[in-house]
Amino acid sequence: MDVPLRFGAELRRLREDAGMTLQQLSDVTSYSRGHLSKIERGTNPPTMNLAQRCEAHFRAGGRLRRAYSAEVESAGIKSRPARRRVIVTGVGSLLAAGLADGGKNGHISDGELPPRALYQEQLHQMKQLGQNLTPAAMLPVLRSQISNVIALATRSTGPSRAGLLVTASRFAEYIGWMAQESGDEPMALNATAEAVELARAGGDEHLADYALVRRALVTYYNGDASRTVALAQQAQRSGAPPRVRGLAAQREAQGHALLGDERACGRALDRARDLLAVAEDPSDNPALGTTQLVDPVSMVTGWCLYDLGRPREAADVLERECRRIAPHALNTRTRYGLRRALSLAAAGEIESSCETSRELLAFMTVTPSATVRTDVLRLDREWSRFRGSTMVRGLRPALANVLNSAN
Repeated sequence: MDVPLRFGAELRRLREDAGMTLQQLSDVTSYSRGHLSKIERGTNPPTMNLAQRCEAHFRAGGRLRRAYSAEVESAGIKSRPARRRVIVTGVGSLLAAGLADGGKNGHISDGELPPRALYQEQLHQMKQLGQNLTPAAMLPVLRSQISNVIALATRSTGPSRAGLLVTASRFAEYIGWMAQESGDEPMALNATAEAVELARAGGDEHLADYALVRRALVTYYNGDASRTVALAQQAQRSGAPPRVRGLAAQREAQGHALLGDERACGRALDRARDLLAVAEDPSDNPALGTTQLVDPVSMVTGWCLYDLGRPREAADVLERECRRIAPHALNTRTRYGLRRALSLAAAGEIESSCETSRELLAFMTVTPSATVRTDVLRLDREWSRFRGSTMVRGLRPALANVLNSAN
C-alpha cells in the first residue's frame, strides 16, 4: 500500500466499522464530504486537525495519530536527500534539487556582489508586507527571492558566500512561518528544515536550535502541551545565543500553561525575560522571531494566563500590550487582539469581547491565518454561551465567514 493511503484507509475502516456515512463524518469533523472522500482514497493529504478530531470521535487509541505522523515523516524523508547534499557538496546541489533557479557559470568577487544588507533589508520589507498580505500572496515572492540569493551564493566565494547562505536561511525560515499561517504544516516543517541546512552550509549552527522553537509552536497550536515543553527544553539545553534560548523559554511557558502548571510556567517566563534582556550577539544576521512586539514576554504572559484559566487577568495584560503594537502590524494586532477578545468572553464580558472582535474579524476575511483561526474557533465556542446577546448574533456572520474562508 502506498504511504499516502495509510491514513485514509484507516479512517475509512473506522468509519465503516462505526456504521457512519461520509456525510455523518462530515457533520462531526466540519470537513466537506468530498474532501473526506478524497482523503480516504489517498488523493488529498490529511491535516493534523482532522486527525485529532477523528481520533477523538472514534477513540482510535492513537492509530490515526500514528498514521498521520507516518505520512508526515514520509514526506520529510522525501526531502532529506536535497538537504543532505547541502552539507556534503555545498549549495550548488540546491540548484540541482530545484530549490533555486540557477545562475551563471563562474564566480563573483566580493566587490561585484550586491551588499548582503540589501537582501536583509528586502527580507525585513517582506516581513512588513506579510503583516498585511495573505500567505498565498507572500509565498511565491519569497520563493523567488530565496532562489536569487542562493544563485548569488553559488557564484561567490569566502565570507560573501557564507553570509548569503545564512541570509537565504532566514528567507527559508520565514517561508516556513508563512506556510504554517496558510495551514500547510508539512510544508512549514520542511521549509524550516531547509533553513537549518542552509544556515549550516553558511557556518551558522544555531538555526537548528531555533527550529526546535518553531516545532514547539506547531505542537502548541496542535494542543500537544507535553511535546511543546520537551522541544522547548531541548532548545534551551543547547549552546544557542540568548535570544534563541529566550524564545524557547517562552514556548516552554506556553506548554506548561496548557498543562495547567502555573509554577513551571512562571519560572519559564522569568527565564525568558532574563535571556531576552541579554545584549544580542554583534553579528549582522537578521533577528529570529517576531520583532513587532515591544515586550514579547509580557504578551506571552497574557496568553499563558488565559490557558491557565485566568481570563480576566489575561485580558488586562493583553489590552496593555496590544496598545503598544505598531499600527502597521495588522497581523500581529489581529492575533493578540483576538486572544484578548477570547479572554474577555471567557471572563463573561461579552460586550467588550464583541467590540474588540468586530474590526479584527473583518480583517481576517481579507488576510486569513490558520494559527489565528485556532483562537477564532475558541471564540466561537465562548460566544455560544451568549446566544441571546444581540451583539453576538450581529457578529455571527462575520465569524462564520472567517471559519469558512479556511475550508
